[in-house]
Amino acid sequence: MEHFKEELNNKVDNINKIIKSYLPEAEGYHKRIADAMNYSVNVGGKRIRPLLMLETYKLCGGKNFEDVYPFMAAIEIIHSYSLVHDDLPAMDNDEYRRGQLTTHKKYGEDFGILAGDGLLNLAYETMIEAITKCEDSVDFSKKSKAAGIIAKKSGIYGMVGGQSLDVYLTDKSMDGKQLDYIFRLKTGALIEASFMAGAVLAGCDEGVLDKLENAGNLVGFAFQIKDDILDITSTQEVLGKPVLSDERNNKTTYVSLYGMDKATEDVDTFSERAIDILKELGDNDFLIELVKSLISRNK
Repeated sequence: MEHFKEELNNKVDNINKIIKSYLPEAEGYHKRIADAMNYSVNVGGKRIRPLLMLETYKLCGGKNFEDVYPFMAAIEIIHSYSLVHDDLPAMDNDEYRRGQLTTHKKYGEDFGILAGDGLLNLAYETMIEAITKCEDSVDFSKKSKAAGIIAKKSGIYGMVGGQSLDVYLTDKSMDGKQLDYIFRLKTGALIEASFMAGAVLAGCDEGVLDKLENAGNLVGFAFQIKDDILDITSTQEVLGKPVLSDERNNKTTYVSLYGMDKATEDVDTFSERAIDILKELGDNDFLIELVKSLISRNK
């Protein structure tokens, strides 16, 4: 797709403005916690999840983009909280994220914990406020369902469930079934939620929703395999965070379990399956290119 990178940058800039509009004012007695929360979100990022949500909304025929904005902000805020907690000494103990000091290294471990807590609550506050502003039952139903999807995919049946097994099995042997569970929940769940919430807000039916959940699962799985590959092949300067962290933390990865060749092959296979589903459902060239870019990225 011609001019994809330029269009991507423009869309990310716009999403950054949307997200900032939902962040707390750093003033008064809560200034330091607001600063830590805002730092965690504003330090950067590819904004993949809100992008996927908005483009899926378009794919499914959605027209009123502002209806999606609170949910786009919420899912990125949830993603940011998960990274803040993931970087903590009790978890991965990382000092850099996206080329900058991690939140706990800049504000202290106590404020790293509190910043994550504050961000998670802010995400739910943002979605609930959007729901309370609904003017009719159809709008209320769509937004409530989208919030429910995001909530479930963020909790123990989604991202937190995957993280918990990942943490529990650190320094322990892991089989393919366990690794599959971690990948599909820890990374895949929020990507599934992005596809699904965008579709629900556009008013799609259950058949389309199931297909998009599958597409999100495939994209999330491919994305996490790519992360495992980059942890070995990239550099801290390019990646923006320490490399070889999986090896340092004695974690089983897709590469260590199956080898680099299969890992590379499966990234392509899962991504192609996801793209086939998206093409079947509608016409959105940018969304297709976005998925392709996730497997060809170097950071």
